[in-house]
Amino acid sequence: MIPTERRGFIAATIRAVLFDLDGTLADTAADLACALNRLRGEYRRAPLPPESMRRHTSSGARGLLKAGFDLDPGDQGYIPLRDRFLELYEQALCVHTRLFTGMPELLDDLEQRGVPWGIVTNKAQRFTDPLIRELRLHARAACVVSGDTTAKPKPAPDPLLHAAELIGIAPSACLYVGDDLRDVQGARAAGMPVAAAGWGYLGDETDPETWGADVVIAHPAEVLGFLEYPRQHPTPSK
Repeated sequence: MIPTERRGFIAATIRAVLFDLDGTLADTAADLACALNRLRGEYRRAPLPPESMRRHTSSGARGLLKAGFDLDPGDQGYIPLRDRFLELYEQALCVHTRLFTGMPELLDDLEQRGVPWGIVTNKAQRFTDPLIRELRLHARAACVVSGDTTAKPKPAPDPLLHAAELIGIAPSACLYVGDDLRDVQGARAAGMPVAAAGWGYLGDETDPETWGADVVIAHPAEVLGFLEYPRQHPTPSK
């Protein structure tokens, strides 16, 4: 866990919160699994249990195609298979997708406190934008930065720095929350405090405690413990 003195430092400086999308803000695993199983069906392969694919979701098409077809980027046939998988996903990308438990309440609380929040994801804009609209978050997020918004995606700091610039808040005053090692690496490179989302798509071999995040949190509500609470002004005497 984060040392007490570091926790106090973060609480005194955070003015905005940025979230990864898949596995942090929204549970997209079921729709991605459906797309993969539709693709397997086109190749006369039996469907895989959706739960068995959850831990591959944060790696996107690369991880899911490895799980579903044992193919890696660079292997023969990978590119057309990836493109078809993405086509199938685009056709039904918000059928089962929902915000994680506790996330709607967290976003409401941030907005009530006047704390801007945004999304920084490696998901391509062609999927991110319609998904955010389907989740009815497009008018609420202070910024949405996709994997192809900047020249380099996470773990490069570019998208996180761009998000901070869009909302007009220094990177050091933005808390980034993500469920993958790349999220922590990107935040570190951008000079952002970072929390690892313990509810995300973590495989059995993955230990977020080893990623170097400032803290690993088990529930979205824990984000509130790292914010600068508004000062209470005394009520004027009558």
